[in-house]
Amino acid sequence: MNNSAKQDADLFKQLYQRISEQVGRVMVGQRDVIDGVLTALFAGGHVLLEGVPGLGKTQLINALSHAVNLNFSRIQFTPDMMPADIIGSAMLTSDAKGDHQLQFQQGPVVANLVLADEINRATPKTQAALLEVMQEKQISTGRNTIKMPEPFCVMATQNPVDQEGTYPLPEAQLDRFLFKLVVGYPNEQDYHTIIDRTTSNQRIEIDTVADAPTLCLMQQIVRQVPVPEIAKSYAIRLVMGTQPHSDYANDEINRYVALGASPRGIQGLLLAAKVRALVANRYAVSVEDIQAIAMPVLRHRLVINFQGQAAGITSDKLLQKLLKDLKTPYAID
Repeated sequence: MNNSAKQDADLFKQLYQRISEQVGRVMVGQRDVIDGVLTALFAGGHVLLEGVPGLGKTQLINALSHAVNLNFSRIQFTPDMMPADIIGSAMLTSDAKGDHQLQFQQGPVVANLVLADEINRATPKTQAALLEVMQEKQISTGRNTIKMPEPFCVMATQNPVDQEGTYPLPEAQLDRFLFKLVVGYPNEQDYHTIIDRTTSNQRIEIDTVADAPTLCLMQQIVRQVPVPEIAKSYAIRLVMGTQPHSDYANDEINRYVALGASPRGIQGLLLAAKVRALVANRYAVSVEDIQAIAMPVLRHRLVINFQGQAAGITSDKLLQKLLKDLKTPYAID
C-alpha cells in the first residue's frame, strides 16, 4: 500500500467510525444493522430493512440523516399512494402576467437520502415508480429527465409479519437493493439501555460529522480499492453457485431455487467487500470480506420455488449451506 492509498484508507475508517458513533447514540445494539446501513451508503447502494414493528428501523435512518448533512426525505407508503406522489407531476401554474403553463413539481424522491417507510404497503404500480430512480438515479416524466443529487440512497423498511394491506416487493425491485438487513430483537442488556434512555428526561444529541461532497469522495475511494484475482474468482463462483444447475450450484440450490442472483449480485458483493476492507484498514479485498457480507447481499436475490416453500426452506439456510460447500480459492486447483 502506497502512502496515498494509506491516507485514503485512514480517512475512510475515521469518517466511518465517526458516523457510526453518532448513529449508535440513538440506536441501541444492532451493531450488524448499523454497519450494514453504513456499508450500503458508502458503497453507493440501497438498503432494505426488515423487522417486526418497534425495533427502531425508522429511528436508525433518521439518526443517520442527522449525522450526515444530506437532503433527507421521508415517504410513508400507503395503499392509496400513486406514482406521482413519489416522483412528482406536472402542475398548472400562473405567472405574474396571468399566463398559464405546466410546470413539473418534483416529488419527495428527489433527495440525497430517501426513507421509504413500510414500502410494501404500496401497490405494485406505485412500487414500480422506484425502479428507474433506484437503478439509473434519475426520473423521467414526459420529456423531462431529472438527475438525483449525489450521493443518492434509498433506505426502505418493511414488516414481515403484517400481511393484511401489504404487497410483496417484485424481484426486479428487490434486486435493486444492495443489502437486505434483518433487524432482530435486542438482548437483555440492550433492553436496560433502551429503558434508561426512553423513559427519562435524557435527551440525546447527534452531531453532524459529514456532508455530501465528503461522502461522494468516500464512495470514490471505495471504488479504487483493488480486488485480487483470488477474491474475484471466489465471488464469481459464489454468485454462480446461487443459480440452479450451474457448475457451482449444490444439490439444495438445484432442488429448491427457481432463480439465483443476477450480475447485480456480484457487483454488490465486491462493492460491499471493498467497504469492509477499508473499515478494517486494509486496501485490498479478501475472501473473508466476501464471505462476511454474502448473506445481506444475496439473501433477497434468491427466488425459492414451490417445493422449497412447501418444505420451509429459506434463502438464508441455502446460502449458509452454499458458503459451507463452496471451496475457497486456496483449496481450488
